Amino acid sequence: MIMLATALTVVAIVAADQTALRAAPRDSAAQQAVLWQGDSLEIRGEKGDFLQVYDHRRERAGYIRTTQVRVQSLKPEAAPELLAVLRFLKEAPGSEALGVAYAAAYLRAAPAEAIGPEIFDALGVMSDRLARRASAGRSGKPGEATAAHLEVVAAYGVTMTTFERDGQVQLCANGDPQRRVLALPSTDIQKAIAALALTRHECVSPALTPVERYALDQWRTEVLDRVELAKLPEVLKNRIRLRSAGVWASLAYQRARRPELGMQAVQEAANRAIDHLAAINKTELMETDAAAYSDAAIRVGASRWSAVPATPASTGKAAKLTVVTSPGQPGETCVALVDAKHDAGNPLASRCTYGIVWPASAAANADGSALALAVQTGDTWREMWVFKKQANGWSVDILPPGLDTPNLGYVEFAGWVPGGKEMLAAREVKVDGRYRQSFEVLSLATLETRKAADRPASLSTFYRWQSPLWKAGTIAVR
Repeated sequence: MIMLATALTVVAIVAADQTALRAAPRDSAAQQAVLWQGDSLEIRGEKGDFLQVYDHRRERAGYIRTTQVRVQSLKPEAAPELLAVLRFLKEAPGSEALGVAYAAAYLRAAPAEAIGPEIFDALGVMSDRLARRASAGRSGKPGEATAAHLEVVAAYGVTMTTFERDGQVQLCANGDPQRRVLALPSTDIQKAIAALALTRHECVSPALTPVERYALDQWRTEVLDRVELAKLPEVLKNRIRLRSAGVWASLAYQRARRPELGMQAVQEAANRAIDHLAAINKTELMETDAAAYSDAAIRVGASRWSAVPATPASTGKAAKLTVVTSPGQPGETCVALVDAKHDAGNPLASRCTYGIVWPASAAANADGSALALAVQTGDTWREMWVFKKQANGWSVDILPPGLDTPNLGYVEFAGWVPGGKEMLAAREVKVDGRYRQSFEVLSLATLETRKAADRPASLSTFYRWQSPLWKAGTIAVR
């Protein structure tokens, strides 16, 4: 990290935003620059109520009121005082730039043997909080004060990675303090907080290649597995489990895209995801974690079929309506709908996809006129294909979880309604920042929703005809 000039033994740290650096020691003097909390200044003199200072970041000299800065010694004996202030600022939202300035001053003042994980824990918490605040603006870019704070902390070496996601600018801390926390003899709580910051889902760049994404998800599971849960508070245990569930679910999808790893590796990852979600202590789930719980559930729900062994299609004369998969163009999987009279060479219908097809999910209705199939096109997005017999032959329709850009959601078959005109589906999706869950009765002809409820018991048709196999394996009922 870039810290303070080594020759300085005393610095002035700006305490408030939009502080004027003036050309002369009076309030009416011309303004040389606008300073922000956390800016560090070299003291070159004093005149009345003003300090004569030099701003190395902007290469500007000037005067600033003494009350607008905090004069701090950088000698070893001042380290405990700096650390005490840092402990206060660590938990003060909006003061991250000032906290980083004090962390830099402490690292300059403290003897090497006195520097432990606490300082890096504080730096990690503040940098992560600043990144979240910078990414939370509705306009898609940080406000003036937040942008200025980002420039201040960058001068101390706290950098951010930036990329665009869903039309918004996403900022994430570089994670260096958190990696130091994990490498040092830190407490279990410090390691848990560091692991949560390093494994944020929103900080996974959408521009990663499949190889890079697989390696990142593998690394994220290793980071989370290093956290000892036994002595953690229940609230923190829940947060680690929620994050682990989402990361393992993503890894299950990434492993499924690499056939050389084998189905056992895929099932292992999927089962780890399901186990973490099932281990959540709901009585200790905080209101602030409700969104994280819904997020984790959708991620696990999207990948849940990867925990089920593939069921090979029967090829005998008594074969029922089912599907057979085969390779298509590079990266493609082709699905053939077959029965006793039609094999893969002469299918009833066929369609290819670059997604992951889960043959075990294939469910045909009683009279063999329709079949539902789960197809996962992303680690957090699973669609339902519906093969239907019509007057002019067979067709296949695709039902996505939502109509927006594929992001976070799944829709799954939940049962057939007698009569051959309706089917049941469960859906969970994130739309405009909100999580929605619904249990629906669909028209088989159009796949339009005829009835919907937020619980299966609230919809008599759904409650009566829901599939026992679906109810036993779904994540939607939890």
